[in-house]
Formats: sequence, structure tokens, C-alpha cells
Amino acid sequence: MSTLLPVAEAQTRLLALAKPVTPESVPLAQAANRWAAEDITALRTQPSADLSAMDGYAIRFADLPGPWTRIGESAAGRPFPGEVKPGETVRIFTGALLPSGADTILVQEEATADGAQIALTGEGPPHRARNVRPRGLDFAQGDLLIASGQRLTPARLAVAGIAGHATLPVRRKVRVAIAATGDELMPPGAPITGAQLPETNRLMLAAQLIDLPVKIIDLGILPDHAATLEAAFRALDADLLVTTGGASVGDHDLVRPALEAAGATIDFWRIALRPGKPMMAGTLAGAVVIGLPGNPVSAFVTALLFVRPMIAHLSGATNSLPQTRTATLGEPLPANHGRADYLRGELRCGRAYASTIQDSSMLRTLARASCLIVRPPHAEAANTGDSVEILDIA
Repeated sequence: MSTLLPVAEAQTRLLALAKPVTPESVPLAQAANRWAAEDITALRTQPSADLSAMDGYAIRFADLPGPWTRIGESAAGRPFPGEVKPGETVRIFTGALLPSGADTILVQEEATADGAQIALTGEGPPHRARNVRPRGLDFAQGDLLIASGQRLTPARLAVAGIAGHATLPVRRKVRVAIAATGDELMPPGAPITGAQLPETNRLMLAAQLIDLPVKIIDLGILPDHAATLEAAFRALDADLLVTTGGASVGDHDLVRPALEAAGATIDFWRIALRPGKPMMAGTLAGAVVIGLPGNPVSAFVTALLFVRPMIAHLSGATNSLPQTRTATLGEPLPANHGRADYLRGELRCGRAYASTIQDSSMLRTLARASCLIVRPPHAEAANTGDSVEILDIA
């Protein structure tokens, strides 16, 4: 395990460690931001009948240029019950059912009313079925609306609802246990000495996962004590264990040996990535284990590249990896070394600028950043105006 794994290979190996969790059916309101566990097809046709797309008058196209006699009204939810015959029209409103006999809508701006008499004052509809939304314009019963593995966005929830679904098939929420390790760590706000440090990685990680279908299990702060760590890992009841700290090679980096003592199998350890090289991944009693570095920026970046994709994968996502986009550099960047570099940066006036100092302990630069500028291994020096790949983080 001494060889550093490329980021893409590490992501592939991580996702191969587990299959999606079991499916369940949930109400529409509880399905937001989850992934469809099955193909979702239309249970009904939309619209289910010909509807008016405008306010105006329902006419027979053959009767143009009029005039017409108004015989009634059709509004959304209150259709006209009769039939439109030659020389007749029905006042109609957007979304209302097109009356029997009518085939075209004359918009109200092109007509005048004198009592029940309607006259054409504009050019009128140029062809039959003008301003009519025909039955099945949006979709027909049986049409595929959402493919298995697609995320249930607000628009997809809406189309599923209008297609007749009250519940949707999704994967159950992923149980994610989060633990911070280190004798120096104290809860935020607690009195600390010079040797201690407020622990914020658990808070940060939970916030990073807030839009994902997870149940967070907070394991708290675990000390640098092998037996305590091993006991906590043996008692694990989760789909995914995420630890921070203790993943390197120092005398007090006990997470890896404690995991192995608890029965874990480590699949890989150390990635060709900055920040985040000492990340590890494996399995323990049916759960996936991801050991993140303790430095907060390293933990943030590795969570973005590995923890979030793993949760999406367990949730049944077809495409679980984060997607980069192209931006223009606002200033030069030096050549890169042998690890992929994810630089904290800001977008200003449409251009990307890397933070001056990239030390992985500096949370303020992360808090100010709006993106990560991705520099591949051995990338040549880049100039102002060059294109770079970025990951949006704010």
C-alpha cells in the first residue's frame, strides 16, 4: 500500500466496496434529493384532454372570420357541458377544457364583445388548433419520466406527482457514523488549554451531507487509545463509518490498526492527492469505512471526493462522482507535482483565483473559497486566461 493511488482509481475502488442499500417506498414529500430505485413511468396522460393555452374564445376554425354568439363559459375545473355548433363560441380561460365541437382558441385581445355577440378585431388564429394544448402534449400514460438512478429534483418530484404517483421507490437512508479522533480535541465552546483544539470536523462533515439521504450517527470524539477505538469500531451499526484524524503513520495514529483489530479489511491507504493524501478506505462488518485526515481542509476535500460519492452510490445514484466545470484563470499558477492538487479558490468577475496560502489546516481560506481549482498531476504551469477545471463548493 506504499504506492499512492490516483484519485480516479481510488474513487472506482471505493465505490466497488458496496452495493446500494435496500429500497423502500416513500411519499413524494419525503423523496426530495433521493435517487429513484426503479424506472418511474406515467400512470396517466398529461394533459388528459385538449385544453386552452390562452384566455379567449373557443371556436370552430371553419367559422372564421365570425361573428359568433357566446353560449357559455369554460374555466379550469368547470368545463362547458354542451357542444359548440356553427356560429357559436364559448368564453374560455387558460387551462380550461376545450368544449366539444370547438378546435381553436381565438385570443381575447383579437376579439370584442357586444353582449353575447363576439366579433373578430385582429388577424385571428392562423391555423386550426391554435392556442390549444392537445391531449398528451406533455406525456402519455406509460411514458418513462424518471430513470432508475436519477436524482429526484424538485422538477422530477412535480412531474411524478402530476403523472399520478403519491409515493416513489427510493433507497432507504444511508446510516453514516462519524467519529473524530484525537486526545487534543474538545467540543466547540468548551474551555481549552494551549494544547487543546476545538473539534469541528464532525460538524463540518454533517453539514456537507445535509442534502443527502442520510441518518447521521455521531460517535463523538474518540481518544488516541487503541482499546477504546477498537471497542467503538466493533460496536459499529452503520452502512458507512467516517473517521477523521489518526490516519497517518505517527505513533499516535491508531485508527488503521484499531480498525484492523476490530476485523476491518483495508482496501487502500494513501492517495495521490493534496490535500488528503493519508485517506484510507475499507470494509468492516458489512459497512464501508473511510478514514479521513484530521486536518479540516483535507477532511473537507476528501469528503467531497469520496464520502459524498459513496453515499450517492449507496443511495442508488447512476452518476455519483462530483462534476467539474471549466473556468478561466485570473492569474498564473505554477507547474504541479505528482499529486492531484485541489486548490481553494474564489470566482471573481467570472475568473478563478487560487488562495495565496494552501496550508491544509487553514479553515478561513476554505470559508472564503467558492471553488476548488483542480490541477492534475504533473500539470504544466498555467497562465492568466487559461482554462482550468473547478469544483463549486459555495
